[in-house]
Order: sequence, then structure tokens, then C-alpha cells
Amino acid sequence: MTVRMRHTHGHTRNRRSHHALTEARLSKCVKCGTLHLRHHMCTACGTYRNREIIDVMTKILKREEKRREHHEAKTGKPEKE
Repeated sequence: MTVRMRHTHGHTRNRRSHHALTEARLSKCVKCGTLHLRHHMCTACGTYRNREIIDVMTKILKREEKRREHHEAKTGKPEKE
């Protein structure tokens, strides 16, 4: 490494001054009022621009049923509620 190739600390810091991370921009969901990323679907209710994209309740029920079946297969007896 030759001397003419070196960068000063100031030059390096000036270049890195644009590398700072910014906070995520959040918007409030019109339907349920929770915060979500802009231009993304709301993960709480499954809507985007007042249209239902995913039926969240169906997904939750399906996940619970799968967990219940897994528990029964593992232990051999039904899960207590």
C-alpha cells in the first residue's frame, strides 16, 4: 500500500456520513388502527387500502388446528383448553 492511496479519516467519515439508518415509516391502519409499514398490508387485520387481502382469522384458526393435531399426535391425548 503506497502513501498516495491512503484516505484520511475525514474523507472516510464524509463518505460514511450517508450510511446512517433511518427509522421505519409507519402508518395507522384505517380499519383496526394498528401501526404497519407504509405500502404494506396490515398484519393485524389483513387489509391494504381498505381491501381485504388475507383472511387473518382463517389463518389463525388453521394454525391452531395444526398445533392441536401435532400435540395429539405427540402425546396421544387431546389438549386441554
